[in-house]
Amino acid sequence: MKVLVTGGGGFVGGAVIDKLLARDWQVRSVARGEYPSLVSKGVEVMRGDLADDDVAARAVAGCDGVFHVAAKAGVFGSAADYERSNVVATHKVVDAARAAGVTRLIYTSTPSVVHGGGDVEGVDESAPYPDHFTAPYPDTKARAEQYVLGQADDEFATVAIRPHLVWGPGDTQLVPRIIERARTGKVRFVGDGSNIVDTTFIDNAAAAHLNAFDRLAPGSPISGKAYFIAQDEPRPIRDIVIDLIGAAGLPPITKTIPAPIAYAAGSAAEWFYARFQPDGEPPMTRFLAEQLATAHWFDLTAARTELGYVPEVSFREGVDRLRESYA
Repeated sequence: MKVLVTGGGGFVGGAVIDKLLARDWQVRSVARGEYPSLVSKGVEVMRGDLADDDVAARAVAGCDGVFHVAAKAGVFGSAADYERSNVVATHKVVDAARAAGVTRLIYTSTPSVVHGGGDVEGVDESAPYPDHFTAPYPDTKARAEQYVLGQADDEFATVAIRPHLVWGPGDTQLVPRIIERARTGKVRFVGDGSNIVDTTFIDNAAAAHLNAFDRLAPGSPISGKAYFIAQDEPRPIRDIVIDLIGAAGLPPITKTIPAPIAYAAGSAAEWFYARFQPDGEPPMTRFLAEQLATAHWFDLTAARTELGYVPEVSFREGVDRLRESYA
């Protein structure tokens, strides 16, 4: 089996590749940067922008399946950049895969595509896309997901995997940002931290992708569907953050900020950064305030029954592995 993994140099993409290599499959990855670590594992690495027609076509050539993991993530940034990376590139990859005769495509989505700003508690995949988003990331991911799922037919099978808040050893986004802010005393709970949230350990996120691929085929029952993926261990966000930073040897956080103030601060910070364009991301945005202040956990029945998904690593074991990596 030969498969393409876009964004193989990233956290989730790299974990998917490791599981594919463990099966002795041939793997090709395409990304904008250089990744010697992938080359050393025997991965065929291409450089390029997937929003370009020729790059997507060359990337899928000769492949039996595609894992489209690459995306521009984050809580703030140019809407045009998100559009190109998340929508245009996805269209190019899907269209190139169809033209090349590829029959299976797994798309890495996010539960943020159904988060409109309020609590999302125990919902399943019937939850609708909201009417509006407060950031370009969930907006572009939602539109890309709809395109991917809409392309499923009797000749081309697609599935969207929605892993929630992926973390673990090797993470370059979620946990490092929390830890860096905790070290400098800049972390505060929005509200009292009692809002219930679920997360996904990296091994579980990668396994869900392969579960879907194994069951996917043109005309199969899962084709054209999206699936929430998480630990199935929802807990207060306060407890999650304290455990994650504790793995790095940091003390618990006690500071809080009222949700309305955090949202107002995020709105002001977005205006300032958009107007004066300082480096980096704002310390707070409306989208981030919503994510920190609300509940978001999901009914995983569909993933369990249709994908055979069972978390391989519990939250507690994941924290232990994270602590070992920092040690």
